[in-house]
Amino acid sequence: RKHPGGRGNAGGQHHHRINFDKYHPGYFGKVGMRYYHKTQNKFFCPTVNIDRLWTLVSEQQRVHALKDKSDKVPVIDVTKAGYFKVLGKGRLPETPVIVKAK
Repeated sequence: RKHPGGRGNAGGQHHHRINFDKYHPGYFGKVGMRYYHKTQNKFFCPTVNIDRLWTLVSEQQRVHALKDKSDKVPVIDVTKAGYFKVLGKGRLPETPVIVKAK
């Protein structure tokens, strides 16, 4: 009597249905939409939070921007640092700044 109920998960939709329905709900079937030939290039989007923005700029540029109150506003280009998207976690200093992202 080696495999009286079948090998492995045999009978999940037949003679072992009670066990599968009770202990493994949702085991059978599909969910969601199919995406044919999904390449990851389209979804590559490294992110940076607002509280880390000033770390992408040199120290002297940061100090100069914080103490200088002229009309010139510093520009932080996050794509040069390898980020595409800026997220909203954290706080920035009250100094105005231009942030460039993709």
